[in-house]
Amino acid sequence: MLINDQESGRNLQIATFRVGPLMLGLPIGKVKEINRQLETARVPLSPDYVYGITNLRGDVTTVIDLHVVLDIPAEDDRSFRYVIVNDGGQQLALLVDEIADILCISSDELSLPPANVSGLDGRFFEGVYSGPDEIVVILNLEEIANPETLTA
Repeated sequence: MLINDQESGRNLQIATFRVGPLMLGLPIGKVKEINRQLETARVPLSPDYVYGITNLRGDVTTVIDLHVVLDIPAEDDRSFRYVIVNDGGQQLALLVDEIADILCISSDELSLPPANVSGLDGRFFEGVYSGPDEIVVILNLEEIANPETLTA
């Protein structure tokens, strides 16, 4: 867990991206790369959150649509970006709307998500950073990458 495992005052780099109106982030160490366009093949009978699969330099990678996971409506004519992440040796591509900045913050600036954000959606959030311009929700990648959580 990002918040509880960090030393107080430790500097963190957070890669940020937008999904609908929500600004999300992940620790930069979990982000392998960002791609603008990937050829994606749909997988018949796959869960709704699986946008498809893609081949990244010989590695078949599952593409997860964060709109579906987080129940955020998506525009029909959206142009996607793909955030390629590693979680415990598993590579995933997260489908997002827009890539934003890298934030350099102190671990002291992160807070836990509000207690009233509970249930399935609450498990996907690890922390919150209240910046001067907007709020960034830090994703819990372990939960996003867990098929049992996504189908629960």
